[in-house]
Amino acid sequence: MFFVTLKFSAGKAKAPVLMEGHNAWIKRGFDDGVFLLVGGLQPSAGGAVVAHNTSRADLEIRVQEDPFVAEGVVTADIHEVAPARIDERLAFLRT
Repeated sequence: MFFVTLKFSAGKAKAPVLMEGHNAWIKRGFDDGVFLLVGGLQPSAGGAVVAHNTSRADLEIRVQEDPFVAEGVVTADIHEVAPARIDERLAFLRT
């Protein structure tokens, strides 16, 4: 499982122009079964993604395809988490 943070950078002003492409990137992540959750970092600091069902290498490629990342609107950090203890409602994350 991965936590991805997308923190706004100096290029934040370009976000409105790239929003349609960014939203299409998010939709593709859900459609592909990779994204579990997407939301905003508060207060207005950027975004975050919870991803699974992918390798780190593939996720790194996917993240670079986000128009926000490609155009310098955000900087991305990927954190891999190996669950040691998990609520049974989230048991599917063990894989």
